[in-house]
Amino acid sequence: MAITKVCGIETEYGIHVVTSGEMSATTASSLLINAYVARLERRIGWDFEDESPGRDARGFARPGALPPEIETHLVNAVLTNGARYYVDHAHPEYSTPECSNPLQLVCHDRAGELVLARSMEAARHLLPPGEEIVVYKNNSDGKGNSYGTHENYLVDRATPFARIVQRLTPHLVTRQVYTGAGKVGQENTDTPGPARFQLSQRADFFEEEVGLETTLKRPIVNTRDEPHADPQKYRRLHVIVGDANLAEVATFLKVGTTAIVLAMIEDEFDAGRDLTLANPVSAIRAVSHDPDLQARVELAGGERLSALELQWELFTLARKYAEDRGVGVLGDVQVGAMVLDRWEQVLIGLESDPASLSSQLDWVAKRRLIEAYRERHGLEWGDQRLAALDLQYHDVRPAKSLFAKLQMERLVGEAEVEAAVSEPPATTRAYFRGRCLSRFASSVVAANWDSIVFDVGADPLRRVPMMEPLRGTAAHVDTLLQSCESPAELVERLGS
Repeated sequence: MAITKVCGIETEYGIHVVTSGEMSATTASSLLINAYVARLERRIGWDFEDESPGRDARGFARPGALPPEIETHLVNAVLTNGARYYVDHAHPEYSTPECSNPLQLVCHDRAGELVLARSMEAARHLLPPGEEIVVYKNNSDGKGNSYGTHENYLVDRATPFARIVQRLTPHLVTRQVYTGAGKVGQENTDTPGPARFQLSQRADFFEEEVGLETTLKRPIVNTRDEPHADPQKYRRLHVIVGDANLAEVATFLKVGTTAIVLAMIEDEFDAGRDLTLANPVSAIRAVSHDPDLQARVELAGGERLSALELQWELFTLARKYAEDRGVGVLGDVQVGAMVLDRWEQVLIGLESDPASLSSQLDWVAKRRLIEAYRERHGLEWGDQRLAALDLQYHDVRPAKSLFAKLQMERLVGEAEVEAAVSEPPATTRAYFRGRCLSRFASSVVAANWDSIVFDVGADPLRRVPMMEPLRGTAAHVDTLLQSCESPAELVERLGS
């Protein structure tokens, strides 16, 4: 059986500095994050001991391929909710704690938005009057630069990577019909013809089907093999092809459907036909550039299907899989059933009337907003006011965000999101990480995804490994944590 799809989202936020002087994006990002973590009892830094971004899942690297750089000199903090908050490539990045199901992840992704909003407010008090750092939850600056929103999924190491590539690519290419954040215009000059409005902010920036890079020659399937868990048992599939979503339904489906597809791949559930694409790179752009959902992509066998038709094929297979194997791999049976039901409802809505989903999907909501403004003012699609409207949709400041003014469907309550700003998920190892930071912050030297380093008052420092993502949960360690009076006692009892 497929393993539980522990999941997480890393979001690089767009950043803009309103200043009369000069301040680089890197400096602004550092100031932003430092302003937030300065309010914490003690800042816990990131432990880079186990970082290996250059390891390739194929066992080799393509000639000329460059692994991502590790920027160890920039601000990098671990929060009490188990998340990582740091500067990455001149952007503030928020990496959620590990979550055991897609609905839990929606909550912690929303918590990241609150952290960024509060960071902006904290930074404002450190800047001269009239100056401000503004962040946007989007993926493109409109000048040819893109920054990522990456998903992570726990995958069985025994599953051949070539099989993952073949079976997952059609889903990643076509899921943008419900995961796209929407975008005015295009930024890839190799694609002829202007795109008035497209589904995805990221689609124009993918140039390879498979590869290691994340900032240049971006691949649809990323081969980074950095499990942050027991490498003999697990792989962490690093998905870089998604958009930054504000709509909770879109985030929920983005993660939930991908987790189910990965489970089917692991279990070799191949009741459907071969959906291998003839040219995934051209297909992902063709789908994005057609918000009317009529574009057809060619399969390796010569057949041509629309993105909706291909998604229906995957959904039908997923429904059969659920009937045969269940959906426990999503960490919660009820959440798994919710993913399947919402997947079907959204495909029906897209097929009959996409506008009916304007309270659920980002690209539909944004398109409706922008088209109404364009028609009201008689604007051409190239008008910069439309691009400004596009950007304002993603503004993280509640008072400025166009998204915040819309009546979008929520899947998690505001109280849950508020709690997730400081509280870790109870059902993954993030619970142990977060609780240790809350209780023993003065003795935690550093932490990362799979270990915590303690100073227990005597040499040497003690590293506590956490190689199992589903251990260290509240059920596993709560009693132990409550009974330990000191980190030294905790480390001693863990060792015994």
